[in-house]
Amino acid sequence: QVQLVESGGGLVQAGGSLRLSCAASGIPYSINVMGWYRQAPGKQRELVAAISRGGSTNYADSVKGRFTISRDNAKNTVSLQMNSLKPEDTAVYYCNAEVMALRYWGQGTQVTVSS
Repeated sequence: QVQLVESGGGLVQAGGSLRLSCAASGIPYSINVMGWYRQAPGKQRELVAAISRGGSTNYADSVKGRFTISRDNAKNTVSLQMNSLKPEDTAVYYCNAEVMALRYWGQGTQVTVSS
């Protein structure tokens, strides 16, 4: 059974930091891309950051310079270090894993940034 379990969300003041972590289990093949998406109320889910198995990264323009994504291929984990958080970063954050043509999602973790 495939599972992606996120942790690390919470409430933080603007300018603060949070670190999200995601552990994938039950995936029988190598994970190609791991990433983080977010969805704010009334908005579509959007890519925040992604990282390939080889370490190439991609960030949304709105988080460049503030967020850093990293992964551990041996442990099938991905993390998102979020610094200088802004109220507009408030959303449910979802972990994503791409395996061949399949995409797996975590259950989401709430991040709330107060002004």
